[in-house]
Amino acid sequence: MYGRKGSFLGVAQNLQRRLSSTIGHEGVGLPATSNLRITKLPEKLLLRIFSFLTHRELCTIARVSKQWRRLAYDESQWSCLNLRPEHGGLSVPTVEDFLNLVNQRSGEGLRYLELNSDLITIPVLEELGNKCTNLRYLTLDFSNAMQLHDFNDLMAFPGLLTYLCICLSDVIFMEGLMRKIYPCLSSLEVLHLIGTFERAAEEEEEIYEVVNISKIRAHTPNLRVINLYGISFVDDSHVELLATNCLQLECIALNYCLNVKGAAFPLIISNCKKLKTLLLCHCGLEDEYIMQVPWENSQLCELDITSTELSSECLDSFLSRIPSFTYLAAGHTDFFNDKY
Repeated sequence: MYGRKGSFLGVAQNLQRRLSSTIGHEGVGLPATSNLRITKLPEKLLLRIFSFLTHRELCTIARVSKQWRRLAYDESQWSCLNLRPEHGGLSVPTVEDFLNLVNQRSGEGLRYLELNSDLITIPVLEELGNKCTNLRYLTLDFSNAMQLHDFNDLMAFPGLLTYLCICLSDVIFMEGLMRKIYPCLSSLEVLHLIGTFERAAEEEEEIYEVVNISKIRAHTPNLRVINLYGISFVDDSHVELLATNCLQLECIALNYCLNVKGAAFPLIISNCKKLKTLLLCHCGLEDEYIMQVPWENSQLCELDITSTELSSECLDSFLSRIPSFTYLAAGHTDFFNDKY
């Protein structure tokens, strides 16, 4: 009994008894509970407390009182919006609802936004480009979409993004949208292109290049991080394209890109002098290419070769040539053992 911590309610009751005793001795007639009400907290502190709630919870507590409604709908609570219900976000059924949400809740304070495909339309993107000037982080999720909206008349798009994530679909060619937004990507530092590896069928299917990586790299000279996750069409030629233009890269993630063999890695090491992280989980790496890479000239600190099929000879050859390791992931690598 003595070694266990008391419950929150027990602690509060003990505090109330002590305050009652103190107030009784001092002759103060106010009830002790008046000093324990959450409504007595400064509004700045309440805003901080509310910031830990989800938007669904904010909508619920907004019914408590006029003060709580004003604080729950404060612009600072709505600067980050997740509108992907399948990923724990709010469900916004129509474009009009979204426009009202942005105008009434977030305003110019919107900095982070996740959109599902139903909301990725011309009115939404133009609203973001024209009014949400502080938007820096944007996710566009097309993964469950069957067709792309017509973006021929798109006239505005957020132009100061530092982070962009696009979840691709196997059946949608993105060029209709991308050709309109290429000029707005020069500020990007982090780009995630998420493929459909996890939903791919086991049988052989025709592979389409649904997004033009060559054009993307030509418009993103300031990229520091690029993640091409599970994209079936990505191969060494795409990696080579990155190495010829994105010279500021510090992290390249090619996890689950089965057609990446490693042929372009010498060019990556030669051109991308700031490269610190290379993630190659479940890539189709081949010994001859990996052994030809001048690893000793790299600044590589973090490497992931999980679930690759590199031989013992290859591992011997290149792991010892990387000068400044701080992290190595080699799970499910058959020839990796204690000697390394």
